[in-house]
Amino acid sequence: MVKSKLALTSSVIILGKCMYLYFPFPNNIMVGARSTFMSFPISNQDGYIFLGIIGSVLFIIAMILLVIGMKKYQFRTIIVVVIVYGLLPNLLIMIYQETLASGIAAISYDGNGKCKFESVNKDLLNGECNLVLHNRSNKAVSFELEFIDSFFMEDEVRMESLMNLAGPKSITIEANRKKSIHLKELLELSDVPKHIEEGTSENIHFKLIDGETTRTL
Repeated sequence: MVKSKLALTSSVIILGKCMYLYFPFPNNIMVGARSTFMSFPISNQDGYIFLGIIGSVLFIIAMILLVIGMKKYQFRTIIVVVIVYGLLPNLLIMIYQETLASGIAAISYDGNGKCKFESVNKDLLNGECNLVLHNRSNKAVSFELEFIDSFFMEDEVRMESLMNLAGPKSITIEANRKKSIHLKELLELSDVPKHIEEGTSENIHFKLIDGETTRTL
């Protein structure tokens, strides 16, 4: 079944380095990515990401070495490796958060948050956001939440970050609990030069702030 131990060993080492390059913790590495490959952001609003391109090339090389190292079942092995590679980081993060992490490092987000904005008049906007956060630690965690604009908005038009106009959102999540967070604000926009008139966004991103410690999710 094994054709070349050297090729297989090299493949495993390269895959480990690939995972290390863009391990998705403590921050979400995909925030702002316009194009991606596996776990690598290839480009963002500023152009191509050199390290992400290198990681993608290394991943492809690792797959080639994997095929070279196997006598048979190459296709099945690649499928299994890709699935494991995709699931392992989140599994490791969950184990860490449930055992050693504390504070905002123990907070996880499923990425399914949504915001909706409806115009009231020229300078007023109803903003409403919903998201679910999970405190995986054995102690309550308190933090401030700051919304981040979608990087797909053109001309730096503000959308999600408009919710920050109502002031910092202080949130506490009890130990080992999920919390559904619902925020609704009437936003006064007379002093905001570039903002949406109305709209909906999904898979929103935000920062958790605890003193000088921050996480981007």
